[in-house]
Amino acid sequence: MKLLYYITAISLAFTLHSCSVAKKIPEGSRIYKGASIKVEKTPGVKESSKSLRTTLKLAEAPRPNKFLLGHPYKVWWWYVIGEPKKEKGLKSFLRKKLGEPPVFDSKLNVAATSENMASLMSNLGHFRSTVAGDTTHVKYFTKAKYTAQIEPQYFLGKVEWIDDTTELMKLIKDDFAKNTFLKEGDPYTLSTFSAEFDRVDLYLKSKGYYYFNPDYLFAYVDSTIGDKRVNAIMNVKRSAPEAAQHPYEINSITLYPNYSLDQKVLDTARDGRTEYDGLLIQDTTHKYKNKLFKPLVTYRPGEIYSSIQQNTTLNRLINLGTFKFVKNRFEKVPDSGLYKLDVFYYLTPLPKKSLQAQIDGFTKENNYLGTQLSVNWRNRNAFRGAEQLGVKAYGGIETTSGDSLRNSNIRVGTEVTLRVPRYVVPFFKIKERNFYPPNTTFLLGYELFRRNLLYSKNLFRFNYEFTWKRKVFNQFTFAPVSVSYLGVSGITEDYQKQLIANPALQLNVYPEATLGTYFNYSYNSGVKSQINKWYFAGGLDLSGNVYGALTGAKNFREKKIFGVPFAQYAKLDLDLHYTRRLTKKGLQLANRIQFGIGMPYNNSKILPYGKLYTIGGSNSVRGFRARSLGPGTHRPTAEDQRFFQIIGGDYKILGNTELRIPITQQLSTALFVDAGNIWTKDTILFGQEGKLTKNWFKEIAVASGLGIRFDATILLIRADLGIPLRKPFLPDGQRWVLDQFNFGNAAWRRENLVLNIAIGL
Repeated sequence: MKLLYYITAISLAFTLHSCSVAKKIPEGSRIYKGASIKVEKTPGVKESSKSLRTTLKLAEAPRPNKFLLGHPYKVWWWYVIGEPKKEKGLKSFLRKKLGEPPVFDSKLNVAATSENMASLMSNLGHFRSTVAGDTTHVKYFTKAKYTAQIEPQYFLGKVEWIDDTTELMKLIKDDFAKNTFLKEGDPYTLSTFSAEFDRVDLYLKSKGYYYFNPDYLFAYVDSTIGDKRVNAIMNVKRSAPEAAQHPYEINSITLYPNYSLDQKVLDTARDGRTEYDGLLIQDTTHKYKNKLFKPLVTYRPGEIYSSIQQNTTLNRLINLGTFKFVKNRFEKVPDSGLYKLDVFYYLTPLPKKSLQAQIDGFTKENNYLGTQLSVNWRNRNAFRGAEQLGVKAYGGIETTSGDSLRNSNIRVGTEVTLRVPRYVVPFFKIKERNFYPPNTTFLLGYELFRRNLLYSKNLFRFNYEFTWKRKVFNQFTFAPVSVSYLGVSGITEDYQKQLIANPALQLNVYPEATLGTYFNYSYNSGVKSQINKWYFAGGLDLSGNVYGALTGAKNFREKKIFGVPFAQYAKLDLDLHYTRRLTKKGLQLANRIQFGIGMPYNNSKILPYGKLYTIGGSNSVRGFRARSLGPGTHRPTAEDQRFFQIIGGDYKILGNTELRIPITQQLSTALFVDAGNIWTKDTILFGQEGKLTKNWFKEIAVASGLGIRFDATILLIRADLGIPLRKPFLPDGQRWVLDQFNFGNAAWRRENLVLNIAIGL
């Protein structure tokens, strides 16, 4: 009875809705309800009728309104809201966001659409296909009906360029033999010829043909040779101007580094320019050293114009970080009779200095949640070479639900960074002309970390690193020197007592130095719209290797530097992500696997605390709280959570699989499964339970759950509810806990339902 009631209510609602829409429609008009397409295939057509209908739909015009159960619900809302008095406001927003204006049959032209559909099939190689159309009228709706007679698709036969003795045609033919999109035996499509013309144009522009254009190319296609094949003959049009048929040489290159759009009289004078390494520089205020531009401009006068070098130069200037706008202009040398170009770059500087304050909220992999206030001062041209000098002061507080006492940490610190847009290597000069300029960064920092009620740590660090990119999708970082010094002070009496009871806690407050070198590489396959996306990051981190060999370090904390023991380890990290877009509406399957291997040796028995791997929490196995899982089969106690700053290990494996389900453009849900654990190399911290053994695969934790994501454009807020499925700290044979689910039990829910709130995916 209830089902019948609901069906009756819905039917009545749509009937009333339809009547209200019908009353609003102008007399003599009908709403266009879309088109149905009947496909009739002649023998030899291999494509399915469904795929052909989908293709033909691309040429449908106009686009119909959206319908639900046969009714234009968005049109109904458009009329219900009515015409807003103001262009902006709530009423206008609701009308535009939730409604849509009616699409009337007056916009429908069946004959023109039929021709467009037939032309589309012809462009795809289905020559002589025909489409006929008609309309039907029901109530206040009009629907189009099309019948398509589809002929078999043609394939490419012989494709060649007309012989010519010019240098232009020789270049085209030589390149065509190696790189063409037009392959014999491929299906004929007009878009492939267009893509080939664009490709030829780009190639010629890289060889000096600045004034060339793809419109100067044409192809004659012969479909009468039989066997459903076409031959194509291509050439340069006779109407192509002479300027397009000759390569151009660079005559001069002028840079205006103080160009401003705000000035009434722009500084574009040619008098008074300074020549430096083949460049003409008009810097009347002497803001920049001339040598800054030497590596940024990757070509010189006397060279043949190349679009590749031109784009590289533009990108290097834009990514310098000191110019707000970068534009250029090419000008043919007037009245010379020569094929030469003058080049002009107009560079608008950013403000030299800036001061910024910001408040950040953050989550960490160890499940800490916190906030931080920082003040940043920046000089974008510190030494007239586009060097960026930054000074940062910050202070913050963080806490975690993984600590039974909810003990908070306080951080205050400062950093001084200097980023130089080139390689800075003593006694060496490295020449490069990559698409992106390299950077050398020097960092000097100090941080005071206070773990309330326990102890304080003082961290001093210095980094000297290079970052560079050869292509847009990969990045390299190499730090030949990464030095840190960790001192400990302010140890409380309470913590001193704990040290006597548990000597392993001494490792929490041991001072230590790191003499490091690291290398990182990352690869990102592409943009958000891709069906398959790959991301890979790998890193190698070394410390104390050379100094350990020089000092002969053999035993734990035996050798020192700056009065404290130094860390000795090798650490390898691998992180692989694969995301597959399953539907056009945004359904995705996201996968991640991480491997971490740390090998402390000789002077170290465990990795430094800042290098330890952690498990559990919002970015890991989400059915376990951070600091409540591992290493190995160890289950952290309340004392562990209170006194250890990090509960971590020397090895890590983690896998995540997540099905992301969109609801709206900003809101989505997810179903996930996580698995992983960490282990130690030695028994010094957590005994035999935490040590990596040959049975490590039996100690994998598994969790599952669901989540919700809100995309606020500037950040993505994520909430995940995780449930443990396998607990490695239980006795072997009892670790799967699916049979213990008891959602009605409050104690079970408190222990097993874990809510993780985080920022970012």
